[in-house]
Amino acid sequence: MKSEDRIAAADAPLDAGGKITSFPGREAKMPAAAPSGDVDGAHPPVDFSRTVPDVTAEKPAAAAPAKQKRGIRSAILPIIGLAVLSGAGWYGYDYWTDGRFMINTDDAYLQTDISDVSPKVQGYVEEILVSENQQVKAGDLLFRLDDGDYTIAIDNARAKIEAQKQTLNRISAQTDAAATAVGQAEANRKAAAAALRNAELGYGRARDLLKTNVVAQSKVDDAQAALDQAQAGLAGADAQIASAEANVAVLKAEYAEAESQVRSLELALSQAERNLSFTLLKAPLDGVVGNVAVHHGDLVSPGQQLAAVVPLSRLYVMANFKETQLGEIVAGEDVRIHVDALPDREFHGTVASVAPASGAVFSLLPPENATGNFTKVVQRVPVRIDLPADVLATGKLRAGMSVVVDIDSRTAPAAN
Repeated sequence: MKSEDRIAAADAPLDAGGKITSFPGREAKMPAAAPSGDVDGAHPPVDFSRTVPDVTAEKPAAAAPAKQKRGIRSAILPIIGLAVLSGAGWYGYDYWTDGRFMINTDDAYLQTDISDVSPKVQGYVEEILVSENQQVKAGDLLFRLDDGDYTIAIDNARAKIEAQKQTLNRISAQTDAAATAVGQAEANRKAAAAALRNAELGYGRARDLLKTNVVAQSKVDDAQAALDQAQAGLAGADAQIASAEANVAVLKAEYAEAESQVRSLELALSQAERNLSFTLLKAPLDGVVGNVAVHHGDLVSPGQQLAAVVPLSRLYVMANFKETQLGEIVAGEDVRIHVDALPDREFHGTVASVAPASGAVFSLLPPENATGNFTKVVQRVPVRIDLPADVLATGKLRAGMSVVVDIDSRTAPAAN
């Protein structure tokens, strides 16, 4: 259909069914209908009952959604712009009033002083009385080792002590006998001293009588011999006393030596009893048992780690701040703590202390920058942050959790 036909069709009258009845101004130009059986080349009759789309009605229908979209866009854009401006204003206000005073790092973790459970003596594991993640109190029994050898050692030490005490009794009896011998020697000395005095008197009388020729010289010689024997007897008595006293001294020294051995044996007994007590491995503090690495019947050695007790009531935060952030960090400042495992909760802590050196200094292989090429790297210094008791009492925190900390520099204690 040509363009003028489309225009004419648009202006053509329609019947009740919306079909074109005629083309205005075209009636005279249309050929008459050919009869049935017309020769070849004759045009077929025109069917004016065909429906022609209403072009003028479609154009307003297509333009309506576009106008609606433009209206929605015009309403949403101001709202988005207002929201962006409000967010930027709120962020700026928050930074100016609070954010610029915060010292932040996400290189922070929850830590605690974990206590390892290790035996002090060798033995076979006889009983395991604890399981993984079990809450324990200080003094609770965790493991029991076979104590047969240590019980025998105690009995042996006690037997040695008893034998040594019998030795002390024997030496004490010998000392008493030696003391009696000393008394006897002293009595003999007194007798010898008396005999000596008698001999001296006899010798004096014989010598006086010899001067008057009353007695013969032989009597004087006999008196002299008796005097010499009495003097020798006194000297022998003195020697007996000295020997008896020396014997007593020797026995007393033996007694003291034996007594010291008793003390040594008592210490050995105490050590054996301690070794027996070490077969019972108890919890060193309150906490949760973890990392159990032993089974029933295992042979364990001194120092071997069997388990660990984690004191969750003593958790603290170890935050590694850049050295450029340490200027305003002092002990006593308030800290806001966000735990990754509890994103909807905020905890508060207090700066306890700042490490005396960076983490690199305490590493196994500290850096040596005096040789070779040098690339400056910002160092990090650990800062310990204590947690209040109410935070620890929640029971939600665990050692090793990642946290984000914000230190409020406005809360620094006033300098003295």
